[in-house]
Amino acid sequence: MVRERGASRTHVVAPPDVSERVALAPAPGEAPLPAPNAAALLRRHGTDPDIAPRPAVRFGDQVWTHGQLLEEAGKFAALYTSRLDPERPPHVAVLLDNTPDYVFALCGAALIGAALVGLNHTRRDEHLARDISYTDVQLVITEPRHQELLAPVVDGLDLPGGVLMSSRFVDGDDPTPTLGESLADALAALPAHSGDPGGEPDISSLWALLFTSGTSAAPKAVCCTQRRLLTTGNRMTMVLGVGPDDVGYVAMPLFHSNSLMVGLAPALVAGASVGLARKFSASRFLDDVRRYGATWFNYTGKPLAYLLATPERPDDADNPLRLAYGNEGSPQVVEAVADRFGVAIVDVFGSTEGAIALDRSGGPPRGSVGRLRQGIKIVDPDGHELPPARFDGDGRLENAEECVGEMVNVEGQGPFEGYYRNEEAMAKTTRNGWYWSGDLGYVDEHGWVYFAGRTSDWLRVDGENFPAAPIEAIVTRHPDVMLASVYGVPDVDAGDQIMVALVQHDGAEFDPAGFAAWIDAQSDLSPKWRPRYVRLSPVLPTTPTNKVLTRTLVHQKFRADRIGGDPVLVRGRGEDTYRVFTTGDEEALHEAFAAAGRGQAWDL
Repeated sequence: MVRERGASRTHVVAPPDVSERVALAPAPGEAPLPAPNAAALLRRHGTDPDIAPRPAVRFGDQVWTHGQLLEEAGKFAALYTSRLDPERPPHVAVLLDNTPDYVFALCGAALIGAALVGLNHTRRDEHLARDISYTDVQLVITEPRHQELLAPVVDGLDLPGGVLMSSRFVDGDDPTPTLGESLADALAALPAHSGDPGGEPDISSLWALLFTSGTSAAPKAVCCTQRRLLTTGNRMTMVLGVGPDDVGYVAMPLFHSNSLMVGLAPALVAGASVGLARKFSASRFLDDVRRYGATWFNYTGKPLAYLLATPERPDDADNPLRLAYGNEGSPQVVEAVADRFGVAIVDVFGSTEGAIALDRSGGPPRGSVGRLRQGIKIVDPDGHELPPARFDGDGRLENAEECVGEMVNVEGQGPFEGYYRNEEAMAKTTRNGWYWSGDLGYVDEHGWVYFAGRTSDWLRVDGENFPAAPIEAIVTRHPDVMLASVYGVPDVDAGDQIMVALVQHDGAEFDPAGFAAWIDAQSDLSPKWRPRYVRLSPVLPTTPTNKVLTRTLVHQKFRADRIGGDPVLVRGRGEDTYRVFTTGDEEALHEAFAAAGRGQAWDL
């Protein structure tokens, strides 16, 4: 992400009033509370004669009002009370797509001060079992399409509340339920008039456990109290300008902080509504938005790129959307989507933990994730602040080894309330009393910050250290490239070689010589940054929020037995084109690794 001097457009593609709201709204943790606790908020909206009859949740052609949301939440609260062991943490897990039951389960937890654990349905076997066990889950609510994930591990879990199967939102993709008990039957078996117990949970009660994305390591469970979610939801109503008539479109998974805090929380706070999609689909996006009358949507990862890759229509901008809010959108994609669909886009930078938050208000240069805020610094592993980035006449970063470091909040954790039962991660993340984000970045002389990947994304080529993210940003500029992920693969002698996995636009044909020439022509791409290997793939391995799983690509490398048939090309030193990386090439390289005593690097 190299600064382009004189660039007039920014990553905040939004009218001035939106940009001002982003800049002036209180930082997370500073906004006032909209209610004494989440239970009080739900009861207020569910009984207020002006709000109770208004829509709260939309799913397909079905609609639940705020009054009905309170009623459903009360049923779930009664269910929890009847099934949870009071001597253990009141934690309930959901392994669900974005169905209304997810919202009902969360709101039910709010009424009794319980916590909802959102399980990631890409986790498997012992990894899924570990997520359930270490978060002290007592009860799991799932649906038939995910029962095969639980089946191999459920017998080894300690679940006093059991497994409940929700079948009321099944469609043609769901198998016959074979696991656990029926959720509908469990709710029907409750005593007559079971519902909201009427208690007042402490505002500090744990309300949700949100797993980090885990793109480079095992995910951690981030603690979110009722205070955190209400405060963030209140702030987002201000940033998004959400009122009772607004409708949020939530297609990113609700077990992720982006959907919970930018999609659902502001709707609950404002007495507005959300339209749910089971999962994100670029082809169904506009149909859903128009059906729900959605005025804002949240995103993270690559959904904007997928939207841009759909066939363009003359009426794309004929929709009710006014604002999108998310992160990880490249500048060219953000601008193109804003123009094509007629929507203001605010692309920000932040962590699930919330202790690092930057926005792009104020006219940043292209590629910047925002200006340094008070307390945010770029430091080396010992905590020493690093010097600003230097660029040569062509805009290339000259001092990556000197200026790239970790983003930290030296004023503390901010709204971050800790990791659940993970003292080792807490000690690492909060050492010296600071918050260490694990995100790499560098800052220019004017205070604009550029993201440079994760601390695990450092590459070392010919003795030079540099981050992967700036290379990725450059490669993504190629007109045929829809998505790109840059990562290091082992070199025979030492260090890394650069590999890039590409997803091209539909109909694009890879031109080995043309791509090599284009790479060579990028003035801001250092010769050592040029990819040695290119992998062509129809899709990259991602999390449910469309973040690329770099660790998977690193493990697969260029090995035919791991990459599933994707073509791999290689470019040798001094060659002016890429060529197919053949079986013979792989065998010879394997032998070279063995001869160099680096067989372990090959096997990792």
